Amino acid sequence: MNRPVTALLSALDALIVVAIGVGIPLIPLTLLWAIQFELAVDWLDFWRASGDLWLLGNGVDLALAIDPALALQLGVAGAEVPFTVGIAPLGLALVTVLLGVRSGRRLGATAYPVTGGAAGVLAFAGLGLLVGLGSTAVGAAPSLTQAALLPALVYALGLVVGYATNPRRTPSFEFGPASALRMRGSAAVKRVDERDRGLLGLALRAGTIAAAAVVGFSALAMALILVTNFSPIVALYEGLQAGVLGGVSLTLAQLALLPNLIVWTASWFVGPGFALGTGSAVSPLGTQLGLVPALPVLGALPEGTPALGFVGLLVPVAAGFIAAAVLRPALTQRVQGRPGALWRTLATAGLAGAVGAGILTLLALASQGAAGPGRLADVGPDAGWVLLCAFGEFTVAMLLGFATGAVRRTDASRSAAADTL
Repeated sequence: MNRPVTALLSALDALIVVAIGVGIPLIPLTLLWAIQFELAVDWLDFWRASGDLWLLGNGVDLALAIDPALALQLGVAGAEVPFTVGIAPLGLALVTVLLGVRSGRRLGATAYPVTGGAAGVLAFAGLGLLVGLGSTAVGAAPSLTQAALLPALVYALGLVVGYATNPRRTPSFEFGPASALRMRGSAAVKRVDERDRGLLGLALRAGTIAAAAVVGFSALAMALILVTNFSPIVALYEGLQAGVLGGVSLTLAQLALLPNLIVWTASWFVGPGFALGTGSAVSPLGTQLGLVPALPVLGALPEGTPALGFVGLLVPVAAGFIAAAVLRPALTQRVQGRPGALWRTLATAGLAGAVGAGILTLLALASQGAAGPGRLADVGPDAGWVLLCAFGEFTVAMLLGFATGAVRRTDASRSAAADTL
């Protein structure tokens, strides 16, 4: 394919991704409009709601203004004045990233991935702005600046991951082996000792493994919590009396929030926990809640102070220790017999801890935000505390893992010397 065709197909890919993302909430809402509302409501209201939900899921803030009479009926403090909803249902962002990965892998098979990627991101930015303009209504207005930027950035992340993970990508004519930028970068990298470059890569891998282990364990724990708290969740469903279609729509909304809940669970294991409103806290130290949104999944929240709450803090420690144990032989090859081996080991553990903590902090930032007026403006984990706690836990655990390996090697050397004597 030549350059114009690559750009055109990338823009078409962006259009398909936007259509799928908006269609996910639009399909159940359209069924709700046709069956439960019997076509009595303007369908454009449901289209605008779908566009708002898609934009919200990709990080765009939504400014809302509720009629004062309705706000009085809701009984939520602060609902009578305009407020902003900024919490992103990360399930919708995950769809954008995964579809972007697919597009990025396809770009890897072309000779013009930079042109194609740029065309796709620019098309996505324009489409995001169009969705924002089409979703603006009285009482609900997404930020148009964010609509033109943030969904495109989410899609660009998927493109980069997809291109980087395509093992069969073709050499790029734009950024190939002979490009000046690549040659300068290669020269700068070669000036660093090969073993130190290996330590940098090892730290990146260790931090990523530790963060992935915490998130993976949190997903399993979340699944177990939902299963064991099935009865209170069903009771909340019954109390809402939303009907079949309303229940299906509510379930889909909670599935979109499931990645947020997994990140909040990871924050609980790290230590800071998360908030469901100003002044509330859900952490290993205990649960303090006021009024919370009427979501059935929140029926699985722990009550009081868990008897074994502090045991959860062992999860990030174990994740860091295991990451160090897995990569310990690679570390030994790069530091053994070199001057400053101890400092290199300490620096590697510290950098790995920073990488793992940084990943969890970015996830915490993405999962938090304002969920409504008043006290609901503070929902999710405190990213600053997540960064501090995760860095300390990961770094100490990795140091212990590396030190344990050193002790074992020393004991083995002494045994070998004794056998020789």
